[in-house]
Amino acid sequence: MRTPSNSILAYIQAKDGNRPHLMARAFAEDATLAMAVKTGAITFPPATAGRNNIADVLVRRFGQMYENIYTFCLAVPPKNQETTFSCDWLVAMTEKESRAVRVGCGRYDWFFAEESHLVQGLSITIEAMQTLPPDVLDDVMAWVSVLPYPWCSADAVISGAPAIDGLQEVLAYIGAKGR
Repeated sequence: MRTPSNSILAYIQAKDGNRPHLMARAFAEDATLAMAVKTGAITFPPATAGRNNIADVLVRRFGQMYENIYTFCLAVPPKNQETTFSCDWLVAMTEKESRAVRVGCGRYDWFFAEESHLVQGLSITIEAMQTLPPDVLDDVMAWVSVLPYPWCSADAVISGAPAIDGLQEVLAYIGAKGR
């Protein structure tokens, strides 16, 4: 039986693994995506309609630019068959071209179809996106690769974070939201 939690997991697996075919397990065909980007470090279109177009934005094009992607929902998975769910998120990844490390955070607001529990609408807010030098790759990946995936607590993120200049804005957001 499909659940909102299954749909969220399918989206994360599609995006992080560059597997656009999994978007059919996550999004309704006529789903919508709204993006609120509060940083100049990354860009996305403000609105996208249709599962295939959403897959282009969040999986295909994203996968052309980034690799080593880890996305975490900083919450307990939704229980039951809720039609809405909100949580903070953390992402860590590397730029394919420059090898720079990116660490960002923000909020997901999910809206699910009542019958199918597929995502009918998703609003993604990007609060911060830090660009770090390639030489911190090992430290960042050692941190995120041992976190519970993809559902993780803010406390686990904060307590395991490496002492790297440039992570402060992301960690401050997560720490303030997670308590």
